[in-house]
Amino acid sequence: MVGVDFGTLSGRAVVVRVSDGAELGSAVHEYAHRVIEQELPGSGVRLGPDWALQSPQDWIDVLKNAVPQAIAAAGVRPEEIVGIGTDFTACTVLPATADGTPLCFETPDEPHAWPKLWKHHAAQPHADRINELAARRGEAWLPRYGGKISSEWEFAKALQVLEEAPEVYARAERWIEAADWIIWQLTGVESRNICTVGYKGVFQDGAYPSEEYLAELNPGFAGFVGKLATGAVGEKVGGVTLAHLGGLAGRVTARASEWTGIPEGVAVAVGNVDAHVTAAAADAVRPGQMVAIMGTSTCHIMPSDRLAEVPGMCGVVRDGIVPGLWGYEAGQSAVGDIFAWFVENFVPASYVERAGEQGLHAYLTALAEKQEVGEHGLVALDWFGGNRSVLVDHNLSGVIVGQTLATRPEDVYRALIESTAFGTRMIVETFERAGVPVEEFIVAGGLLKNPFLMQVYADVLRRPLSVIGSDQGPALGSAIHAAVAAGAYPGIEEAAAAMGKRTENAYVPDAARADAYDRLYAEYRRLHDFFADGRMLHTLRAIRNEAAK
Repeated sequence: MVGVDFGTLSGRAVVVRVSDGAELGSAVHEYAHRVIEQELPGSGVRLGPDWALQSPQDWIDVLKNAVPQAIAAAGVRPEEIVGIGTDFTACTVLPATADGTPLCFETPDEPHAWPKLWKHHAAQPHADRINELAARRGEAWLPRYGGKISSEWEFAKALQVLEEAPEVYARAERWIEAADWIIWQLTGVESRNICTVGYKGVFQDGAYPSEEYLAELNPGFAGFVGKLATGAVGEKVGGVTLAHLGGLAGRVTARASEWTGIPEGVAVAVGNVDAHVTAAAADAVRPGQMVAIMGTSTCHIMPSDRLAEVPGMCGVVRDGIVPGLWGYEAGQSAVGDIFAWFVENFVPASYVERAGEQGLHAYLTALAEKQEVGEHGLVALDWFGGNRSVLVDHNLSGVIVGQTLATRPEDVYRALIESTAFGTRMIVETFERAGVPVEEFIVAGGLLKNPFLMQVYADVLRRPLSVIGSDQGPALGSAIHAAVAAGAYPGIEEAAAAMGKRTENAYVPDAARADAYDRLYAEYRRLHDFFADGRMLHTLRAIRNEAAK
């Protein structure tokens, strides 16, 4: 099997053995355009605050480079490959023509013609209107998203296009998640997966928000659902099927075979989201198993056998992780990005010299690890990329309290690590207060490489951490879904049991440190509640945006 993970800065492919999930070979392709945040490639057209775009050409180049390289590294013959699965960041969404051509290929100097990356937050005013109107009308779908739709999701981003670039909106015959677009390129068949449709597309109980509701937002928005081109699960509408996860989306076309080196006719699994496929890679597809995929941001996903309204969750979707269960999602908009921001901007040259070849992250971690809990005298809010859960407000910003002239870089670095752990504890406690128990907490993603950070999380959460047994969680999860689509296993649960892997109780909380963190967490909660209304932080952001014009 081949699994392909399309991330924020790169795409990676892994070749996996069907019988036991052994990873035989892998390759990474860095996106040439990375994240487009300042100006459009080629034209130099400037972007506004909080914009984040990507190039579809980078995604195609992953298929052309990483996949053949992974197959070669695995030492397998192409004819031995029986399936391919993919996953994507979400909501990464693009406007396209009816044949799937991205509008940015036709008008590269128009910002709204480009795919909006998951962390594009410039649609926050549109999300605010969506939420206000839905609350006022008592829309039944709103509680399924914790009471607020994120600015990252499909409807907010589309409304922004309609109101800021109506000609682009008019030309967009399709508004499609990149997770589904890449499957279209592999198979030649357009489809939609229940995961992105539910979590990012506000599809609940077999329907999207009503045309009446959309028209009240903006008369021109009334027909938006027509650009999404889906009906009921399994039903084909306009040639497009809304499909269950692990299903067969189609088969590799001659063109895709030429790109990838995978034989024409090989099974292609239904598209999915990077966080959600990782549950299968960790064999965490049973009720109460919460998987935190920790990288530039953190996504928390969990299957459950019960439906509840959890304040500030990103969404709950029937069949959203595995068929037959409710799938919950929550998240933190920035985690690894916070640490990178601090290291890149606020560490003096003397530290760079002392860090040497080990690098600043390792050096600061080693210094921070020597401290007792609370020794730095700081507490921080982890809102440097806004707050996804539980406040769902991307116009919030980071706060650090307690700095003095004696504060050192390692103090702040540790406080930032702790702040992200406090944010996770807030999410876990919110789920459990809502009646959705978290039975096991499993960690995946790049931040697993930092044992100190993992121990902080165990201490703050006061619970053991299990860890995934793969460095390629999303890609492995996609390969597991491909095994189901190819018929090697009857369902995701069986495939995950055979091919997924995790180590239980890899990090165990220390009672004394956990008690000390309870005191700091109480101060985090006070700070959280004080700034939660956003009055001060929103004002500061507005002043910044006005000055930047």
